[in-house]
Amino acid sequence: MDGHQSRRDRGHHAEGVAARYLESKGVVILERNVYNRGGELDLVGRDGETLVFFEVRFRSEGSLTGAAESVTWSKQQKLVRAVSFYLYRNGLWDAATRIDVIAIAPGHKARYQIQWIKNAIQASS
Repeated sequence: MDGHQSRRDRGHHAEGVAARYLESKGVVILERNVYNRGGELDLVGRDGETLVFFEVRFRSEGSLTGAAESVTWSKQQKLVRAVSFYLYRNGLWDAATRIDVIAIAPGHKARYQIQWIKNAIQASS
């Protein structure tokens, strides 16, 4: 990613990379950048019968923490709240759901190194 991009532009680019990766793995992306009173959901998709909320994290080379490790306790709580609002707003309380993290870092052999951490965040965390 270009070092001159704004943080928001880098985030949108990383979300696009994540969406293409997930689609290649059979996930159907339903929505991107969903904002509600609970916060922002980067990607919402369907993996089989499960409704999945994806938190996309990108870390450039030289970052002190990895992409996955950058999801703090506070961020986890915000995600759980945003998911709750989404489920309530859409009448989906009975849906099978999970919150996954897509961690993206610069790759060595490929352009990006992508790690998909399923069920990374739980409401009872």
